[in-house]
Amino acid sequence: MEYHLTTPLKNEDIAKLKAGDSVKITGVIYTARDAAHARLVKLLEEGKELPVDIKGQIIYYVGPTPAKPGKPIGSAGPTTSYRMDAYAPALINVGLKGMIGKGARSKEVRDAMVSEKAVYFAAVGGAAALIAKSIKKSELITYEDLGAEALRRLEVVDFPAIVINDIYGGDLYQEGQAKWNRLDK
Repeated sequence: MEYHLTTPLKNEDIAKLKAGDSVKITGVIYTARDAAHARLVKLLEEGKELPVDIKGQIIYYVGPTPAKPGKPIGSAGPTTSYRMDAYAPALINVGLKGMIGKGARSKEVRDAMVSEKAVYFAAVGGAAALIAKSIKKSELITYEDLGAEALRRLEVVDFPAIVINDIYGGDLYQEGQAKWNRLDK
């Protein structure tokens, strides 16, 4: 199935999603990689407010290249997600509803997604220039010293992604491997 989602996400938005579904996301998504995640989780541990309200939001694991003249962003391909696995459960626990990256997630992250109702989407690696076309605006929020890894606010229209982990424990990577193993015998 293909679904059109608008951020911020609500439980009823993601309840219909299953691993393997295609989505097009419109609205605001945030960017952050591991260094920014470490700072966000440190704020939570210190009982401080985050620089953005992440309830219902999506974080895209990306370190975009500099924008060319007249463009809001450069190439914007996904970063390997396991680098954020140490931090993701804490953010999911305070309301993060979606993450976009590439690669499999840890058991702890998958468990947090099921218990707190969040989803993990994959963006296609190698399609960074194509993905950037769905990004209409990019604004630096904080952590400018991190360069490409800073926390940014993106406005997107029909950002393409695939549901990898759903709120029911579905895992497209595991399902794909199991199917391949059956065919290989």
